[in-house]
Amino acid sequence: MQQLLNIKKENDGLGKQVNKLTNKVLLKTYLLFIFTLLFFVNFQGLQAQDTNAQNGKKYTVGGIDVIGETSFSKQTIVTYSGLRVGEEVIIPGDKISNAIKKLWNSNLFNNIEIYINRIEDNVVFLEIRLDDLPELNEVKINGVKKSKVEKLITENTLNKGVKVTENLITTTKNYLISKYKKEGFYNTKVNINTIEVQDTIQTSKSVMNMVVNIDKGKKVKVKEIHFSGNTVIPDSKLKKAMKNTKQKSITHVLKRSKFIETDFKADLKSIVDKYKENGYRDARVLSDSVVVIDSKNVSVYINLEVGELYSFGKISFIGNTVYSDDVLRRILRIYPGETYNGTLLSKRIADNENPDASDITNLYQNNGYLFSTINPVEISAEGNIIDLEIRISEGKPVYFTNVTVVGNDVTNDHVIYRELHTRPGQLYNKSNVIRTIRELSQLGFFDAAQIATNFNNPNPNEGTIDLEYVVVETGSSQIELQGGYGGGGFIGTLGLSFNNFSLRNLFNIKEYKPVPRGDGQQLSLRLQASQFYQTYSFSFSEPWLGGEKPVQFSTSVSHTKQFLYDAQTGKADRDKAFTITGLSVGLAKRLNEPDNFFTLSQAISYQHYNLKDYNTGLFTFGDGYSNNLAYTIGISRNSTYNDPVYPVGGSSFSASAKVTLPYSLFNNVDYYALKHDREDLQAIVDDPNYSNSQRVTAAEGIAEIDQERFKWLEFYKIQFKAEWFAEIVKKFVLKPSVEFGFLGAYNQNRGDIPFERFFLGGDGLGSYSLDGRETISLRGYPNQSIQPLDENGYATSDGGTIYNKFSLELRYPITLKAQAKIYVLGFVEGGISYNAFNDYNPYDLKRSAGAGLRVFMPAFGLLGIDLGYGFDALPGQTQPNGWETHFIIGQQF
Repeated sequence: MQQLLNIKKENDGLGKQVNKLTNKVLLKTYLLFIFTLLFFVNFQGLQAQDTNAQNGKKYTVGGIDVIGETSFSKQTIVTYSGLRVGEEVIIPGDKISNAIKKLWNSNLFNNIEIYINRIEDNVVFLEIRLDDLPELNEVKINGVKKSKVEKLITENTLNKGVKVTENLITTTKNYLISKYKKEGFYNTKVNINTIEVQDTIQTSKSVMNMVVNIDKGKKVKVKEIHFSGNTVIPDSKLKKAMKNTKQKSITHVLKRSKFIETDFKADLKSIVDKYKENGYRDARVLSDSVVVIDSKNVSVYINLEVGELYSFGKISFIGNTVYSDDVLRRILRIYPGETYNGTLLSKRIADNENPDASDITNLYQNNGYLFSTINPVEISAEGNIIDLEIRISEGKPVYFTNVTVVGNDVTNDHVIYRELHTRPGQLYNKSNVIRTIRELSQLGFFDAAQIATNFNNPNPNEGTIDLEYVVVETGSSQIELQGGYGGGGFIGTLGLSFNNFSLRNLFNIKEYKPVPRGDGQQLSLRLQASQFYQTYSFSFSEPWLGGEKPVQFSTSVSHTKQFLYDAQTGKADRDKAFTITGLSVGLAKRLNEPDNFFTLSQAISYQHYNLKDYNTGLFTFGDGYSNNLAYTIGISRNSTYNDPVYPVGGSSFSASAKVTLPYSLFNNVDYYALKHDREDLQAIVDDPNYSNSQRVTAAEGIAEIDQERFKWLEFYKIQFKAEWFAEIVKKFVLKPSVEFGFLGAYNQNRGDIPFERFFLGGDGLGSYSLDGRETISLRGYPNQSIQPLDENGYATSDGGTIYNKFSLELRYPITLKAQAKIYVLGFVEGGISYNAFNDYNPYDLKRSAGAGLRVFMPAFGLLGIDLGYGFDALPGQTQPNGWETHFIIGQQF
């Protein structure tokens, strides 16, 4: 019983506790309900207020006033704002905020605000408050040369009257800092102050002067480059991979060690690419830092993560229908098991640095598939072996719908269109587009740097596209009017060269601007005279004879007359003269085999040499004549690009043979007997035991024999020249070249002719000796000074029959603009000349080195100066020749 009572008491106590808990829960629930109800009511009210605030109230604009210091009329400012009297606006709303934005965007005003002036019913009257932005009056730039100030003002548009905004000041400051950092002034500081001044013309206008203070500091160079984490590639190779950021060293001639932040960031990518070339696909730069050592030097720290070594695995092709897997593998040339090379893979897919590269993209694009895409995708990297899928989307073959040229104001369309390797209806071919650009550049009528292509109206579904070539005309005619002292007297020259002449408009007065131009023909006239000689020449060439095929017709006529130097008076003796009259006609045809860079040329030339009492060491007869009827055949190939003045790639070579008829075979002259008779007479001349009269008579006999020997010149002449151009570093172009010449005789009894010989040395310009000689430049030595030695070891003066020359030039452009192309160069070269193959030694060279400058202006042609040092002695001397200065006019590029 007692237990039951205890249980009852426990139950009663529990019931009381439950009742208390229940009451508390009910109370809390009630309070929560009341709070929720109040919150809901309040939220609805807030939401309604927010909706009203967002939607605003609609008004009609009754008027707009403008207040503030401004030189603009009220109507102009209202127009800028976009607001109109009578239109409906919501306040607040987008139209008001847009009006403020428009006024700001005009860059004319400052402190812009729009207020409600008053409201009458639903009509609102607005008030625009603003001030004019101050205008720039004067700019003063401190810290740079005076000659640079005007350029900086132009580059930053700091012209008088421009509105002075915060954006203008910030943009100018950032531009100047970036500009000088790119030049190696890493610590450049720029401070810009503006000073408000009174406008003397409009007192209401706010104007400012600007003072720009530039502190470039010292050029900062990279003293040291430190790598951490590099465990597989020598630091020296990583530093070499950094093309633009170089550590200070006396060996860095082509690349200075200045620090440029943008170049440094690009070089970090080059480091990663270097690892990828060596199989470390996951290599990355963890961090980099630049530590300033002093005002002139910084150290660079690069922290690397190398990753693991990978190799190529299975490579498969997906989506290719035009070319088989085998063809694509031969182009890709990457095989399973080879060390992974991400850079090589990218180049074999598409080499962006070489437009003529043998890669898969060019394979497709050179066969019409302009819209093709090739993407390598890694599908597996298990065990550090990378399996690849080369996924190809070929698209449709693309054909040209229209091919046009714009920008040719002088050159006629047919001159350009005949050089195009792309035609409407033709299948797209990337190599043909590149070749066309090269051909247009080689014409010399357009600025090579500005020739561009535009692909318009591409239609991948139809497989069509339009191509537009954009050209910029440049001067192609030259005038030469000069006077100077040389060859023992004053020399006057008048030369006219029209490289884009139009013969068909010769009698059309309207086309003289100042001469008829536009048909691509070449016409030149040249007159030169001094007291010792006179020369007149005329030449004409038509590059497309008949207008249908690239067959060049050329012709030239020349007449020269040289007078003998009188040693007693120091003047010319006009009774003693050497006259040369010449005529030549030639044809040159562009070939298609082995490729269409080849040209076959042929020419027939005739020169008549007439001597009147003209006795010199070169000719054994002073009275008489010689005839030179010769046939020349040559083969050449020119693939240089793009600018003919400053090629950056390609090569050029030419080989020619000039021959005459073998007269000794059919003219019934016994040259063997003449040779021995001449030797006997020469022995008399050289023997002092004979009397003077006997020796004079013997000399006259030699002259008669030589007159017979050289009445009609008999010889063959072989020449070869080759040169290459390669851009080894950005803008630096290396030009190696080699040339060789040989003048031979069919009949050794008849002997070598005294004409057509090679004269080596100097600037290569022809002198006043007009005997048909060829002059070959060899800088560092006087003109025509490299002469063969005779049997007694003395230098001759009659030129050589054999020569060779080797040259190496390194060029760098200062400017390649159309108005003037200027570049500097350094050179090393060597050459030698001989009279017989028995003496010939191609390695016994006269060596030289030096530097030069070239300036090409369309109106005047090429001008230049070279300073060369000859390391070897001239023939017959013992001391090195030393320094020589050469002036270049109109030479080959």
